[in-house]
Amino acid sequence: MIRGEPLLRRFRALSRLCIEIGNQHVRCVRTFSVTDAINALRPFYLAVHPDFFGQHPREREMNENSLKKLNNHLQCLQHPGHRAPQPTKLTFYVRETAGNAGAAQGMNTPGFRAVSFTLQTQDLLGTVVNILKSCCLSIDHIQGSKAAVDSPHQNGSISFSRPIKWDKTYYTFTGYRDPEEELDSSRQLEPTLGLWLNKNVSLALKRLIVSLPLREDLKNLNTELCEQLEVTDIRWRKSWGIAHRCSQLHSLSRFAQQNSAILHNIKGCTLIFAEHSGMNAAGQIMLGTVDVHQHWTNLLERLPTYYDLHSQLCMLEERISFLLGDVELIYNEDLQPSMMLEDYYRMLKTFHQSLVVSRPLFHPRSLKGLQMILEKGSSAPTLLKTGQLRVPITCDPSALQWFILSHTRTARTYLRKEEELKIQQEKLIKVCIEQFFLKRLYKEQSVSSEQMVESCKRLLEEPTELPRMHLCISHFYSVLQDGDLCIPWDWKQ
Repeated sequence: MIRGEPLLRRFRALSRLCIEIGNQHVRCVRTFSVTDAINALRPFYLAVHPDFFGQHPREREMNENSLKKLNNHLQCLQHPGHRAPQPTKLTFYVRETAGNAGAAQGMNTPGFRAVSFTLQTQDLLGTVVNILKSCCLSIDHIQGSKAAVDSPHQNGSISFSRPIKWDKTYYTFTGYRDPEEELDSSRQLEPTLGLWLNKNVSLALKRLIVSLPLREDLKNLNTELCEQLEVTDIRWRKSWGIAHRCSQLHSLSRFAQQNSAILHNIKGCTLIFAEHSGMNAAGQIMLGTVDVHQHWTNLLERLPTYYDLHSQLCMLEERISFLLGDVELIYNEDLQPSMMLEDYYRMLKTFHQSLVVSRPLFHPRSLKGLQMILEKGSSAPTLLKTGQLRVPITCDPSALQWFILSHTRTARTYLRKEEELKIQQEKLIKVCIEQFFLKRLYKEQSVSSEQMVESCKRLLEEPTELPRMHLCISHFYSVLQDGDLCIPWDWKQ
């Protein structure tokens, strides 16, 4: 017994150590939010943002599509109720920057290189670390990144990521880098809003002046074509530069002159320049920017068939809404991936068939005012912060009924709050435009109304004037090719 006591004490001490290490890792992963992920991915966003690929439309399109998939993946990971998302393979074209210059060998296009990786980790921290490491970007600024990437088995031995705080003399004598000093340095390197604006306003102004004739040309072309074609609006799904948009409108103008006989099919519609030709789930006509005019001609000739399918889709939405207590089915590309009309119709049909087999019991009009977004996949239903019920089409009807009933009140509260935030956002945008003499103030799609409101309030406290500038609230600092200034919504003061 006496000989066994030291061994028993050692075993207990080792057990406590393992539990402590495991708890530290779990706390680190669980407290890592989507906001933390976006902040940690700023170097990555700067390296792949589509606006830096204006002269390379193929690479720009690839990055835009991959960013949308990445954002959806991150949103899924923030909901604990979700099942683990399916592994997603993404490809990005990464600009050569100071942070990744060492990995520039094998670049297939001057100035940037293609990087592919698979999103398969089940936590935000691990996903962010995987992305940065795949692009040869530093992960030193991420707290807890070592715990996320250290493998429990390396070379057949067990390794623990126990944080050890060494005395400063340790780094002096060994020559190793002090991680705390590096983290402080990276924080200090992030500029304040005033310093960054002072350094970059002149560059933005120079680019803006160059783009002004093109902006005026774009506005006139858009107005003329809307009147000529009798369409409601002409939009772009992507943030292409002004020159690129002008060339697309000129291409549409030439097409209209050569194919006037079939233009009557688009009267009263909305035209959207996108990556593929067709009709989207909202009934808008998509003109593929890489398609030749013959593809556009074929699309316009098939429009009557698309209109019939869209009418059937609307009736299907009404039937589903009736079965679910008059909940409103919405299709919003700000909240879900873009879908073509045929794909969305098939998805609705599958969902409707599952409801008809075993109808959820809801009182008529009991859910009126609620909004639902349908999605592919087999994840658990969730309630978005903006108030929408996001439901996979494979959701079991009885589980769906319970989910809706248990989240109805919260969903209505979120919807009211979002509506109030949007009203407040519009008011603050007007005040900011007047106070800073801006030409335009807008936000990126990934910035929420709540973040925009907070950003505008902080902006009003800054003693800054930006006469006639275009200001975009984003997640990082940048000057776009047409002179728009992008600043993070949570900039450092």
